[in-house]
Amino acid sequence: MTNPLLLTKFHIPPVRASLVRRDRLLERLNCSLEGKLILISAPAGSGKTTLLSEWLRQTNLPSSWLSLDEGDNDPIRFWTYFVAALQQSHPNIGATTLSMLRSLESPSFESFLIPLINEITSLSDERILVLDDYQAIAARPIHEAMTFLLGRLPSQLHLAIASRVDPPLPLARWRVRNQLTQLGAADLCFTLAETTAFINQSMQLSLSQEQVVAIQVRTEGWIAGLQLAALSCALSKTFRHLLHR
Repeated sequence: MTNPLLLTKFHIPPVRASLVRRDRLLERLNCSLEGKLILISAPAGSGKTTLLSEWLRQTNLPSSWLSLDEGDNDPIRFWTYFVAALQQSHPNIGATTLSMLRSLESPSFESFLIPLINEITSLSDERILVLDDYQAIAARPIHEAMTFLLGRLPSQLHLAIASRVDPPLPLARWRVRNQLTQLGAADLCFTLAETTAFINQSMQLSLSQEQVVAIQVRTEGWIAGLQLAALSCALSKTFRHLLHR
């Protein structure tokens, strides 16, 4: 008997209604659909997951999500979840691959990926699959299989990977071939206009432009830093209010 799949790994994280729209980044992601792989590689707290979640909600393409963790370093478990994620938007895909994964203890990745690639080729429309927290994957066989898949990926599927570090994949090769769109920590940092919108609209702090600039300089637009600074300002404002009651 196979273990049941954890369905929450397929849930697209919610986006707050007060979120600052990152139109410049969303446009880059939309343009990236001309290639095979989208990689967002940046430290924790940079907004990778939020950006991808927001993007999927505004795109017209069918999309799926898979949140990875250390337990997914088993190749059979990883590819079982991978196919199951694809099935969230196309229920009939990957039956042959899943059957092979269940019947063989250590199948070669070519044997089960070729049927999957062929099925993806037969799809009538394009779709997106997000692999979140890919830094959790350290198993070399998974990286090798992912390289094989991406090297032969049909145009019907676009993979988006979010990771705290660059994965051990042939990124330079795909970049030269215009098959890779990559966003890094510098790309994800808030501009001054985005910081102003975050502080005064999302957090409703009504700070002066001079104060916003000071926060921007101090945090360098790092999202987690902006959130901490905004919370600190909000707490100080509340404390001052209580003192003067």
